[in-house]
Amino acid sequence: MKRLVLLAVCAFALCAIVLADNPLLINGAGATFPYPIYSKWFDVYHNKFGNIQFNYQSIGSGGGIKQITEGTVDFGASDGPMNDDQIKTFQEKRGTGILHFPTVLGADVPTYNIAGVNTSLNFTPEALAGIFLGKITKWNDPAITGANKGVNLPSADIVVVHRSDGSGTTYIWTDYLSKVSEEWKSKVGKGTSVNWPVGLGGKGNEGVTGLVKQTPNAIGYVELIYAIQNNIPYGAVKNAAGVFLKADLAGVTAAAGAAKAMPDDFRVSITNAPGKNAYPISSFTWLLIPEKIQDTAKREAIKNFLKWMMTDGQNEAEALSYARLKEVAAKEMKALGKIQ
Repeated sequence: MKRLVLLAVCAFALCAIVLADNPLLINGAGATFPYPIYSKWFDVYHNKFGNIQFNYQSIGSGGGIKQITEGTVDFGASDGPMNDDQIKTFQEKRGTGILHFPTVLGADVPTYNIAGVNTSLNFTPEALAGIFLGKITKWNDPAITGANKGVNLPSADIVVVHRSDGSGTTYIWTDYLSKVSEEWKSKVGKGTSVNWPVGLGGKGNEGVTGLVKQTPNAIGYVELIYAIQNNIPYGAVKNAAGVFLKADLAGVTAAAGAAKAMPDDFRVSITNAPGKNAYPISSFTWLLIPEKIQDTAKREAIKNFLKWMMTDGQNEAEALSYARLKEVAAKEMKALGKIQ
């Protein structure tokens, strides 16, 4: 009997060693917009549950949608929800549906590099659309100076910087411009990738941030945390109520609150939301999870991580300038049951 007990103890110990040495690896890819919070979450979760390890490639939302559709990763990540055609393609290739789980909320901000200008600039929707359409080409154009009285803006040419890769940050930016500019909507439209009228391309939020920092008179768009971490200026944007707001947690949360009816599939846009306190270029960001996951261990690990992300994980969000989930989290918890 003692021998059997000893063998059982040894077997348990051996199993623990194997799990420690061979953690369950979950692969994901996609958005750079939420990469700082995802990196934090994956690290914290691994420290709590050592046998679960995440490998996340921050390659842009377009890449994340492509890889989850091809089945080369266990989950994708995107700042723009998959459209109907993308979902149809996924279903045809994978033989199952795809679920969208909002994780946090963030904001795109217009960031710039103008010598001698250290104040926060104000941007109207018309000015931003005009700049990225290539119609407003000088920093001292009345469309910009009119909203920035007392700021000595140069006559220098504006250098537009945009994403070169398929990007959810781009989806948010172009979704906003499509709502505030009919010309943008008809000529360019919204998407993770668009045909840019003007500008230089940078890969990832990191690439755009770097290009703006090293290019005199540049303007680009990045997720809020990248502007904060790199200590580069970013401007206030005139919202739907006519108020100039700099992106912050309160403004992003107010924009989310304007989405009164969250659809069951969680595919929602909150750009240009109504309300004087709503920052206009805000968005949820999503994890893309297949409805059917054949590997039982991975399925349960992903579901458990999502539960943690919706609850304890939210405590990590605000320190990295993301707004936490609120009412939507309870609805998401119910949606976990769809993962089989």
